[in-house]
This record gives sequence, C-alpha cells and structure tokens, in this order.
Amino acid sequence: MDEKSAFLGTENIRKLLFKLSTPVIVGMLAQALYNIIDTLFIGRAYGADSVEAIGGLSIAFPVQMIVTAVGIFLGTGGASIISRALGARDNEKAEKVLGNLFTLNLILGLLLAVFCLHYLDPILKIFGATAGVLPYAREYLEIILAGGIVFVYGVSVQNIVRAQGNTRLAMNAMLLAVSLNTLLAPIFIFGFGMGVRGAATATVLAQGTASVWLLLYCIKGKGAVKFRSETLKPDMEIIKEIATVGAGSFVMESAMSIMMICVYNALAVYGGDASIAVFGTVMRINAFIFMTILGMGFGLQPVVGFNYGAKKYGRIVEAVKITLTAATTFGVIGLVIIYLLREQLLGLFSTDPEYLAVGKDAIMIMVLGTPLIGLNVITSTLFQALGKAKPAFILSISRQLLFLIPAVILLPRVYKLDGVWAAFPVADSLAFLLSSFLLFRLYRIFKESKYSSKTASGSETADKTSNL
Repeated sequence: MDEKSAFLGTENIRKLLFKLSTPVIVGMLAQALYNIIDTLFIGRAYGADSVEAIGGLSIAFPVQMIVTAVGIFLGTGGASIISRALGARDNEKAEKVLGNLFTLNLILGLLLAVFCLHYLDPILKIFGATAGVLPYAREYLEIILAGGIVFVYGVSVQNIVRAQGNTRLAMNAMLLAVSLNTLLAPIFIFGFGMGVRGAATATVLAQGTASVWLLLYCIKGKGAVKFRSETLKPDMEIIKEIATVGAGSFVMESAMSIMMICVYNALAVYGGDASIAVFGTVMRINAFIFMTILGMGFGLQPVVGFNYGAKKYGRIVEAVKITLTAATTFGVIGLVIIYLLREQLLGLFSTDPEYLAVGKDAIMIMVLGTPLIGLNVITSTLFQALGKAKPAFILSISRQLLFLIPAVILLPRVYKLDGVWAAFPVADSLAFLLSSFLLFRLYRIFKESKYSSKTASGSETADKTSNL
C-alpha cells in the first residue's frame, strides 16, 4: 500500500473528511465563480443590452457543461477505480487507469470540440436561444469550444488527484484558475473591447494554466500513482470499467443540459428574454450551494473507495453519516441566506425592472427543495465510489431526467411561468425519496458488516452489494 494514500484507511474519519472535503469545497466554489465573474462583468459592459447578453451566457452555460461533463465522466470513473486499486494495493492497475485517462481525455476532448463548433447554431436553437440572445451565446461558445480540451483535462485530472488524497492541490489549481480569470476578464472585456468573446478568452486561458499544472504533477510522478508512458496505450477492459462507473456522472451533468433545453424552451413560450436571464442567474446563485455539497461528495469518494477496497466497512458507514449531516445542514443555511438576500443577489447582475420583477418570484420558488439536494448528491457519489454503476446511474439521472423534465413539461400547462419554477422543488422532493430508499438498503448491508473482521468476510459484503 502506498504511504501517500494509506492514511485514508487509518486516520480519524471526521478529521479525514474535513481535511479532504474543505479543499475540494473551496475549489468547487472557485469553479462556480467562473460564470459568476463573466456574468457580472458582462452585465456592466452591455448596459441596456445586459439582459440579452446575460441571456446569451445563460444559453451557453449548458453547452459548456456538456464539455465539462466529459471531463467529469472520465475523472469520476477513473478516480473510483484508482481509489479502490490503491486500497487493494494494486498499484499497477491504478497506473494503467491514469495512462488510459490521458489518452481518452485527448481523443474525446477534440472530437467534442469539432462536433459542437460545426453544429453550433442548430445546437443553440435546440437549447431555446431566442433571436435576442443567440449572437451573444455564439460569440462566447466559439472561444470556449475552441479551447474545450483544457476543460476536459482540467476537470478529469482534478478528480484523479483527489482520488490519491491530494485534495489541496486540486483546490489550489482551481483557485489559480479563478484568480487568473478574475484578473484577465476585465482586461479582455473592457480593455480590448472584446465583450463576451473577452470573457470566454479569459476563461480558457485561466483554465488552461491550471490544467497544465495538474498534468505536470501527474507526469512527474509526484502523486501516489506514477505515470508511465506505456500505459497510454488504450486497454479496452480499463476503458470499459471507466465508462461503466463514470456513466452516472456523465449522465448527471448531461442531464442538466437536457433539462435546460426543456426549461429554456418553456421559458421562451411562457416568459421571454428576461425569464431566460433570471433562470441563468438563479442557477449561478444556487451553484454555490450545489458545488459545496458536490465538494463534500468528492471529499467522501476517496475515503469510501479506499476503505471498500481495504474491506473496512465500518469506516464507510461513519463517513457517510457525517457527510450527509453536513450536506443537509448546509442546504438549509443556503436556503435561508437566499431568501433573506434575494433582491440584492439578483441586483448584482442586472437592474432591469422586468428582470428583477420576474426574478423575485422565481428564486423564492426554485430553491425550496435545496435542503433535500444533499442526500441525492451524496448517495450517488457513494455508489460511484463503490463501483456500483447501476444505482449510481439511476440516482444520477433521477433528479433531472426522471423527475424534473416531466415536471417542466406538465406543470406550466396549468400554472404557466410559475409552473416552470415549481418543477424544481417537486423534482428535488422525488429524488430525495428515491435516494433515501436506495441508501437505506445499502446502509443495512454495511451495518451488518460493520465488524466484518469478526463476523463476516469482505467477499460476503461484496456479494450483497452486487445485488443493489
């Protein structure tokens, strides 16, 4: 067992989760600042046209998320395998996964960029871009997609670094990226007069710098998993395992993009450009809560993966309990803060009267289910870390594909624009119930095996979890 990762199986769970999650949360919040920064500067740069410009960035966001989803797909799939391999003292497999990930990042990143750039206008129209916001969305995404490979690499390698227990490096890389973006965005937007193109250029340069830093860390062999050039050769068994485990994360991220297609099209019918801008703003505000909870999940992942590989099931139970309590508490705090400061938060992005009028009602309805999100995110992450692809996949698609999209289609027919906003807390509630059911089944298995060293073998627990 590599000494650099052995602490995952021995250190106090509460201290371990705090050590692993805190840097991830800080990094995830920094990631959430990307679009916040761009939107704030764009709102100031375009003045009277700020609603259309912000709407353009809002429409561009789900397309950008698809690019990020590829990195998350590869990163979470690889991270789960690497964590379990380190726990089982199989360093050779961990090295093969790292090499194959580098190859897959390059191939998929390039293919995605070429495809999206070729069909950009049709894609934006599918996402509900109106005539007013389409030009801004196109200008922004042309730059983002051209540099899309750096986003795929950056997100993927962040997960791999975390899987080795080095969450601080991943945090520092994201802080570097957001700091550079904050510095470069006003220079390109105002100094060079590039508008939304300037915002995109700053984002690509900032993320590219962070990605290179993380890549050099892996290539120079500073982590628990050493890079060897011969592992770059594609291994179909490794690729299949990465794809199987990472599919849930990819679908979860892609599901948000698919959901946004439905939402933006519904808003085009029942609202307008102001409603599209409001939705984009609320999603950015809510991202601070979601990213924090997601960061808790990423901090949990290496703990679960390593201890599952080491057959220390009691540590998994304790870690999940602590993380769920923290995630739910933060969801409640986030809801209260948004309710108390909703007008001030909306006003940061635009002072357009129609935008503010629509936004005050929308934000109050949309975030009602925020305290329930934590259970869905943490449970999905738990199953991914265990390598249980089926339940992880179901949970990943539940909130946005299984529940939110039908709600967005059905509720506006009765409640018009309010029905679009109400679809979110309805979906959050249904996903909470499904996650509770699957988590309870898994909890019973691990509770029975908590003292597995005395009463049961690791293979017996693995057999039970394989039926989930």
